[in-house]
Amino acid sequence: MPTKRQAYKALRQSKKRAEKNHVIKATLKTTIKKTRQAIVAKEMKLEDLQKALKQIDKAAQKKILKKNTASRKKSRIMKQFNKTQVK
Repeated sequence: MPTKRQAYKALRQSKKRAEKNHVIKATLKTTIKKTRQAIVAKEMKLEDLQKALKQIDKAAQKKILKKNTASRKKSRIMKQFNKTQVK
């Protein structure tokens, strides 16, 4: 346990930020999972896909995901989407 006031405040802030980041990460994971399932079932619309990609971008912007990780996730989703759309 911290002994100084500043350290105690830093701990409180850290916990609050970790909680917020965890919520965003969890919703992002479920969104990606649902998006992939919809793509496989060929029920995915372009608007829904854009919403999922926007959510990944926002997570990267808030530094919850690294830039390259977000780019990789978007790339793989788009690749999967394009593969199902061509046929």
